[in-house]
Amino acid sequence: MKPAQIFHQYIWIINTLSAYKRMTFEELNRKWREDQVTDGNPLPRATFNRHRDAILDMFGIIIDCDKKTFRYYISNKEVLCDDSIERWLFSTLTVHGVLADSAAVKERLVLENPPEGEQYLDIIIRAIRTDRRLRIGYKKFQAEGYEKVVSPYALKLFHQRWYLLALNDEGQMRIYALDRVTMVKLTDDTFEMPADFSPQAYFSEYFGVLTDDTPMTHVIVRAHKWMPNYLRTLPLHHSQCELTSTPDYADFSFDIRPTTDFLGELLRYSEGIEVLEPLELREKMRQTIVETLKRY
Repeated sequence: MKPAQIFHQYIWIINTLSAYKRMTFEELNRKWREDQVTDGNPLPRATFNRHRDAILDMFGIIIDCDKKTFRYYISNKEVLCDDSIERWLFSTLTVHGVLADSAAVKERLVLENPPEGEQYLDIIIRAIRTDRRLRIGYKKFQAEGYEKVVSPYALKLFHQRWYLLALNDEGQMRIYALDRVTMVKLTDDTFEMPADFSPQAYFSEYFGVLTDDTPMTHVIVRAHKWMPNYLRTLPLHHSQCELTSTPDYADFSFDIRPTTDFLGELLRYSEGIEVLEPLELREKMRQTIVETLKRY
């Protein structure tokens, strides 16, 4: 059986148990046949048990059985709501399955461009997995290219671009955009990843990938028009907190380092977002808007 078919079966089991909450094996099998998952053939219990183990290994999703009712259910549904790689992988494979089944209507699907730099992902992930250093060629926009040996710490996807977080020979943590990488080679040199280093913690005080020495700030913004509901459904940062709400606007706070990435995101929403505090940040946003207007 092709891997894509197996992944489709994993996703079907997860989505079905998410929708029906609790099901006996017989109910699950009946739904399996009705949905023609394997051309109407039944789901063998041994296959189901193997799939349960694989789903746990791949997505971290636990499918338990209530010993009183013999109904299967997902006992840690919060995994489907966090920002883990398992959640991202589940979402990606779900979309892949839907699109694969939608080939007949592909002309009516409008998609974004895939992330840039993905051709280097395989070798970089191999280096991360084996703690091997990488020699990379890199060329910034409007700058001379160079080569550098780095210790790869993590990968981050942001705004349709992959970024590599790595430690260089000078002991400095740097971000390398993969769409500006010109070459990647795996070296024989190894490095030791610090036991207490967490990429999630490293980026937690920032929005995006720019991680400079901008001080931590308590930022309050006012969301006008359509923006309150947008921010409620798609929070910009894990520290986002709604302070007040009126029929015309809502105020949100962020405890964040307001780098260029964060300010650029706020500017992206034009009149929908207004920075209230701190005043120096409000003034910085005003000056940016004034300078932008000069171009028009």
